[in-house]
Amino acid sequence: MEYTQLGRSGLSVSRLCLGTMNFGPETSETDSHAIMDRAHEHGLNFFDTANVYGWKKGEGVTENIIGNWFAKGGTRRERTVIATKLYGSMGDWPNETKLSALNIRRAADASLKRLQTDYIDLYQMHHVDRDTPWDEIWEAFSVLRQQGKVIYFGSSNFAGWHIAQAAEAARTRGFLGLVSEQSIYNLMTRWVELEVLPAARHYGLGVIPWSPLHGGLLGGVLRKQREGGVSRSASGRSADALEKNRDQIEAYEKLCAEIGEDPANVGLAWLLHQDGVTAPIIGPRTGEQLDNSLRAAELKLDADVLAKLDELFPAPAPNGSKPAPEAYAW
Repeated sequence: MEYTQLGRSGLSVSRLCLGTMNFGPETSETDSHAIMDRAHEHGLNFFDTANVYGWKKGEGVTENIIGNWFAKGGTRRERTVIATKLYGSMGDWPNETKLSALNIRRAADASLKRLQTDYIDLYQMHHVDRDTPWDEIWEAFSVLRQQGKVIYFGSSNFAGWHIAQAAEAARTRGFLGLVSEQSIYNLMTRWVELEVLPAARHYGLGVIPWSPLHGGLLGGVLRKQREGGVSRSASGRSADALEKNRDQIEAYEKLCAEIGEDPANVGLAWLLHQDGVTAPIIGPRTGEQLDNSLRAAELKLDADVLAKLDELFPAPAPNGSKPAPEAYAW
């Protein structure tokens, strides 16, 4: 496994990040623990979760599963860079959501308890809070750091100008500020290239793409259908997206077959070729899915393949793969 620094920080993380959103709803606690053990065996040290994962309000199901795994000992906690998030509602009363200083304090303590650890490596804002001033947010975060409860801070689902706001507000306090941004980013969803990626590079944030396979549509969904396999991408909103983009996805899978690589690994590898990307989040439901994802970390795509992928999935602007304002102006 290759490692890289998270943004401008000195923190070393694996080039693939283990996403845990399936732990609980899709994957049993026993199987989740086995997947995390196997991740360590393969050298993955970067795990991502959130207080709302498990989708039972206030219960923190996924964090509890991870905490029980840490409690098994054997240097599990010491070898893991654990990233969690706050913002989403953890209760029905006021101040149990978003980024007020009160909720930051309560949410952090609750996550620490569930995770059975005394510090969080990377604490991420799950969404921008337009109602809370940055002075309040950074003051609350600075207290957590002074207390030794959090080491680094990150954002998720921020616009480029939100990253700038947060970074400049932290600078006025002499605070390190954000070291990462977690955004939806994949071949089919490239909007972050306009302003989020340039802002992240400018301020030294590592980018952690979520949904790197666009809900499985870039994971060989058509091939699985032909082989009679079951794919979650073939139902609901994903089914509508599949039909809308069927020709594009079919051409993509054909290109992957031509180069002899699994579509899922090509999609992940493409992200790893993008400037500023630290580690896409993989969300295996089984150990086998985790094993199959490892090829992406070592897969090198040549210039011809990268160019063909750009043709199949062009950047979201008339002027091609350029950042704003050149993407839509001059």
